Amino acid sequence: MQIKHFFLYVLFSASMYTGYAQATKINNDPAALFKQAKEYFQNNEYSLAYPVFKNLQNPQYGATLNDATIREEIKFYTIACELYLKNAAAASQAAEFISLETTTPLVQMMSFYLAEYLFEQKNYTDALTYYQKAGIDNLSNSQISTLKFHMAYAYFTLQKFNDAKPLFDVIRQIKTDPNYIDANYYYGFICFYEKNYAAALQAFTIIEKDKTYKNIVPFYIAEIYYFQGNYDKALLYAEAALLAGNQYYELPLKQLIGHLYFDKKDYARAKSYLEAYINATPTPNREDVYELAYCYYATGNYQQSITGFKELGGKQDSLAQNSMYLLADAYLKTGQKANARNAFLFCATNNANPTQKQVSIFNYAKLSYELGYFDIAQRELENFINNYPSSPYIQEAKEIQVSVLANTSNYKDALMLFESLPSQSENVKKVYPRILYGRAVELLNDQRVNEANALLVRLLQVPYNESQLPYAYFWLGEIAYRNGNVDAAIQYDNAYLKNPVVLGEVNPINAHYNLGYALLKKEMYSEALSNFQQVAKTISFNPTPVQLDAYIRSGDCYFMNRNYKPALTIYDKVIDMNAKGADYALYQKAIIAGAYNKNSEKINLLQSLIKQYPNSEFASEANFEIANTYMAAENFNAAIPYLQNILKNNDAAALWPKVYLKLGVCTFNLNQNNQSLQNFTQLVSHYPNSPESDEAIEYIRNIFLENHQPDAFVAFMKENGKPVSYSEEDSLTFRSAQLAYDAANFNAAQKGYANYLAKFPDGKYNIEANYFMAEIYLMNKDPQNAFTYYAAVAAKAPNIYAERSVLQCARIAYFDKKDYTTAETYYEQLKQIATQQENKLEAMRGLLRCQYKLQQWKDAVANAQDILNEKGAAEDDRMMANMIVAKNFQSDSALTNAANAYQQVIKLGKSEYSAEAQYRIAQILYLQNQLPAAEKAAFEVIKKYGSYEYWVTDSYLLLGDIYFKENDLFNAEATYKSVAENATIEALKKEAADKLAMVQAAKNKQPKTN
Repeated sequence: MQIKHFFLYVLFSASMYTGYAQATKINNDPAALFKQAKEYFQNNEYSLAYPVFKNLQNPQYGATLNDATIREEIKFYTIACELYLKNAAAASQAAEFISLETTTPLVQMMSFYLAEYLFEQKNYTDALTYYQKAGIDNLSNSQISTLKFHMAYAYFTLQKFNDAKPLFDVIRQIKTDPNYIDANYYYGFICFYEKNYAAALQAFTIIEKDKTYKNIVPFYIAEIYYFQGNYDKALLYAEAALLAGNQYYELPLKQLIGHLYFDKKDYARAKSYLEAYINATPTPNREDVYELAYCYYATGNYQQSITGFKELGGKQDSLAQNSMYLLADAYLKTGQKANARNAFLFCATNNANPTQKQVSIFNYAKLSYELGYFDIAQRELENFINNYPSSPYIQEAKEIQVSVLANTSNYKDALMLFESLPSQSENVKKVYPRILYGRAVELLNDQRVNEANALLVRLLQVPYNESQLPYAYFWLGEIAYRNGNVDAAIQYDNAYLKNPVVLGEVNPINAHYNLGYALLKKEMYSEALSNFQQVAKTISFNPTPVQLDAYIRSGDCYFMNRNYKPALTIYDKVIDMNAKGADYALYQKAIIAGAYNKNSEKINLLQSLIKQYPNSEFASEANFEIANTYMAAENFNAAIPYLQNILKNNDAAALWPKVYLKLGVCTFNLNQNNQSLQNFTQLVSHYPNSPESDEAIEYIRNIFLENHQPDAFVAFMKENGKPVSYSEEDSLTFRSAQLAYDAANFNAAQKGYANYLAKFPDGKYNIEANYFMAEIYLMNKDPQNAFTYYAAVAAKAPNIYAERSVLQCARIAYFDKKDYTTAETYYEQLKQIATQQENKLEAMRGLLRCQYKLQQWKDAVANAQDILNEKGAAEDDRMMANMIVAKNFQSDSALTNAANAYQQVIKLGKSEYSAEAQYRIAQILYLQNQLPAAEKAAFEVIKKYGSYEYWVTDSYLLLGDIYFKENDLFNAEATYKSVAENATIEALKKEAADKLAMVQAAKNKQPKTN
């Protein structure tokens, strides 16, 4: 409607201007109309031209405008006007015109007009097609310029920058071109895109002050300066643009300025720009988030940096790794160790930066240790040490590993690792005393007493040992007493008691008890009494074995000081309570009666002992003492029955040489020479090397002489290996060697004894020579040769050296030769002949250990029960005894009883026995099909007994068995595989490999699932 109204207005104006006659003329002259319309068209007055051209197509003008060319032109202009007037139907008409008409100039011009129409409609692809058909031959300079610019713009819009760029470049060369400014912008943009920053900068500089682009191109110019490395200029330019205001790219400018300040390490300024940019950007890129987080981090705002860094994890690139690394440090700086540990874990699993990976693995392990994840810390530190042996953190890693091993009670490996360190920091030195003590206790419980002693002595010499010193003194005292070093035992026990502590077996009661015994051996009875009274000054109902024994020993101290009244009070109380040891108290009471010359009372008390306690170990002593009392009163007939009672008791074999001597003396004094000779013959023939045998010779000589049978005496002596004419050389040869020994000239002594034994293999001093030879070899740390000579002495027991010789044979066979069968024989012999309580106890201990090694569970049970009832038994003795009881139950399939006995072992302390006991409990639970409980018990071995590799590895095998039984083939396979690949014990390694093959075979038999 607007076009129609405008057309009418133009016609009305024309008629008013030219007059009626003229209008009539023009209207009647089609050629004039055509000419007028063309003028309108050429003046771009398309709304005026269009109605005229449209009207000229009327048939009434056919006669006048019948020229085909003119008719084609009229059609051309009509369609062209419609295109300019944006008549939608004109596009198809124009396309039809181009395809049907043959006049090249008109076709080309129509192509241009159609292209312009399509360009205005943003149909750039079709527009380009017609621009190319239009050419430039029939276009004006203005149209050519328009065509090139519009083609360039179309190419640009379609991102065909290679086609657009030369066209823009042509136009930007002509400053008078109306598209000069725009062409420079687009040309500059394409150059910027192509990273041709010099050309882009030239183009943008031309238009930077243009009102259209002054708020757009500053960003690009600043970016170009940045990309060219002119950072200061980029920063000044960008900040100036922001200051000018109304920038189209205000946020990107802030982003750029933030980057520039970040690169200059001016994090405080960078932070404000990056913060503004990111807060206004819905999805900022990761690099921007990282830089802002780093700005917070660098300016000490760790909590905000944490928020940023947390967003950047989850990828396997350097940005993610670096973010996790800094996140971990920010967490550390804010005291959030647990979160820092997790951040280091993420960083450690990223391979982008090997250095950060290494540091993160170390810190993950370190924080795992500090937060109590000892199993993870142990594994990670071990892997770190193996994988990064040259790391600057290797020393600290090993030191932390030492602490981890100490905290998991793996003192064995902790000690080895500590001692492998080329140097130690003060921190790890503080852990060292605890490691020494823990490992010493393990060794002590494993009966490796000398090794334990060496560690405890070392503990006394290292710094930071204050906490462990009292414990070390206690055990050093215990070890010294066990080894017969009484002076050292007294020294260490006194040191402990100056600053006593309490932990299980380590307590003042036991220290006073041990010290009391040590002082008793030194015959320091008053001092011993003081210590025994610290344990038990008096006793009441149901005292502990230690209290009762200490109380009785107090009586012995009074007794040895001849202070009989308080001794009697103590013995009477024990007797009245009928406590364990009442038989001994009764015996001592009888001895005191004898000391008061109350022989009748003494005999009555001893007879009462025999009657009340017929199985007492003092019954034979009582018989012997009664006989002595009667003999002292020359009542030989009365003495004989009591001596004969002793011969009926096989447990009293140690007294038999004395008994035979006493019987011979009694019958000799009763003029029963034949009977007397018979008793002496028993003595000499069975115990030729005993002191009693030598003492009997004089009586024998007198008997034969009284019977006027000197030849018979000589024959008797020869027959019994005691020829009357012993060579004087015998005594001289031995005495020579003995003098060298007494002078500590042991080399000469050794040669002298060897010479004596070679010359007099059955000589009078055969026992002494063999014994001292053994002592010299032992002193020279040659136990194998010492054994030969001790065995020769032991074979001629009883004699004054037999007890120690049998003891040493047993020790050497057990500890040095590992010949447990031989050791068992000697410990059994020692148990029979021992007169010292500690040797008797060691015999029981040794016999128990031999039976344990030989797996003689049933044979060992009785001895184990004796140990458990023995008042002086140590914890390690009770551990082994309970182990034997447990193993006997287990071998008899009494699994519940076995488990209870194994629990008793665990309660007594940490040792290889308790490690095995814990494993056996897991094994029993497995056999009882209590699989979850068995799994838990097996893990207890792994967590608590790291020093005992065999049982830890066997526990892993048991876990594999449990998983396999549960049909958890995945975990069973993984467990067996781990043992098969990593175990160091070949037997278990092979077992794991066999079981792994079994699991894999089972997996292959499973039906496949789709």
